[in-house]
Amino acid sequence: MRGQMKRLDALDAARFLAFCGMVLVNFRIAAEVAPGRDWASILIDALEGRAAALFVVLAGVGIGLSRIPAGLLLRRAAFLFVIGLINMTIFDADILHFYALYFVVGAAFLSASQRGLWLGALGIVILSVIANLILDYDQGWDWDALIYTDLWTLPGFLRNALFNGWHPVLPWAAFLLIGMAIGRSELHTLCIQHRLIMWGFGAAVLALFPQMMVSDPDLVAYLGTESIPPGPFYILAGTGTACVVIGLSLKLWPLIERIRIAPFLTAPGRQSLTLYMAHILIGMGLLEEAGLLDGSLSAPQIVWYALLFCALSSLFARLWFRKFKRGPLEALMRRVTERAKG
Repeated sequence: MRGQMKRLDALDAARFLAFCGMVLVNFRIAAEVAPGRDWASILIDALEGRAAALFVVLAGVGIGLSRIPAGLLLRRAAFLFVIGLINMTIFDADILHFYALYFVVGAAFLSASQRGLWLGALGIVILSVIANLILDYDQGWDWDALIYTDLWTLPGFLRNALFNGWHPVLPWAAFLLIGMAIGRSELHTLCIQHRLIMWGFGAAVLALFPQMMVSDPDLVAYLGTESIPPGPFYILAGTGTACVVIGLSLKLWPLIERIRIAPFLTAPGRQSLTLYMAHILIGMGLLEEAGLLDGSLSAPQIVWYALLFCALSSLFARLWFRKFKRGPLEALMRRVTERAKG
């Protein structure tokens, strides 16, 4: 039992790291920071698409570990979908409503074996490739302004959610199924941790090669490891990176506990939903009030601001858990979805 608790603590810490990466990326998007070649731009570029992928994989790991009933998972999906729609009126790159759709997919695979989950993830990636061959990935996008022009129409919303939005179900739901498969493993064993690190590193490196073998710009983009468009090798790279982070978090957790920083990593990881909303409402809100969402900030400035926000988030979460068992939105979601059970 103690080993299981340590395992969950390490995953909470990994979730906070994913959150921090998402904050860095989202603050740059919101502040319209110009791309560059400085250290801060390189850091954010490296995190773009990877942090969010880790976040989704960890959600899948949590489902795999918890054996949550399908009904409860679907009610949580409905809750996240509503919160996400509200959030989209402020920040249209919201991921919560996409999470809700991933959960619907995950609910269909709750009784699947590990092999079935991996095959399901592969099937989603294949469907995504087919969709990209048939449909126009650019439809709806104004890439210069990063605006989805018909998002609030039914065809546009469905296209965005399923095919070519920021985190579309095809192929992003594959990350959730992969996480569910990982969650079925004996994560407390060194053997599994080493496999996650080694196989994850190998996958992340392997994903870099296909784009080097073609010259057509469109093929280079699709066979690359960027999250837009999310091609099959992006999924491979994102999965590999997530496995490395999860494996290292589990393996290094005893050391992290010894140096006494564990509570400042686990506490925010356990209220990532609350903090995700806070980074938009408060973090971006403060930038808007200061008139800094106009591209006037440099990449290093937005990085330092994001890191300060993450540090304060960690401190807030640590203090919150001294009096409360769950984060504010986490408690609300639990109350609403469990009350719905009757």
